[in-house]
Amino acid sequence: MKTYRLSPSGRRNAIVLLIGALMIWVFALWTLRISLATSSDPSASLIQALRENLDRGLSIGQIIPALLMAVLLVAAPLTVWNILEELGAQYTPTDAGLRFTSFGIALTCPWGSVVGIRRLDADADEPLDEVTLNDDLSTQIRNPLVRWLHRQACGARRLVIYSGLEDRDDLLREIRVRAGLNDAQPAVSQA
Repeated sequence: MKTYRLSPSGRRNAIVLLIGALMIWVFALWTLRISLATSSDPSASLIQALRENLDRGLSIGQIIPALLMAVLLVAAPLTVWNILEELGAQYTPTDAGLRFTSFGIALTCPWGSVVGIRRLDADADEPLDEVTLNDDLSTQIRNPLVRWLHRQACGARRLVIYSGLEDRDDLLREIRVRAGLNDAQPAVSQA
């Protein structure tokens, strides 16, 4: 049984993306603080400056950046989770099915559950495929937060085959053979 993991270049790319997402989160936090808690008194604390601004009323020049930064403060951690799940991704074809493990996730996808393999963007430099399933495998994840995060990253009836995997084409070929899929080329989503 061979286990497929990210290649060294795939890991490097994921780490760069992870650092970028963390930097965006820090930037959003800093900008939100500046947008909401500006004060004419330089010795005022953050809470005191925020109270002064709320008492005065926030201007449109404060509200719009604050809303955008609040969205980034929520979206960046979700992006970080997606990247971490990709970094830890391991696929092992077994007789029972395709085993996927990552941080806090251990899923076994029976071969009979595999409906197909779909290429998400045929024009991309690094293709991304998804294994479509007829069952929701995320119910195998015990931790409700990790289950929810995995569903946000992959969807309920999908398993993403990341582009940076080593011997990725061999894994896709083995999935097709073991699942009894007879499509020679992956289908391309037009969405």
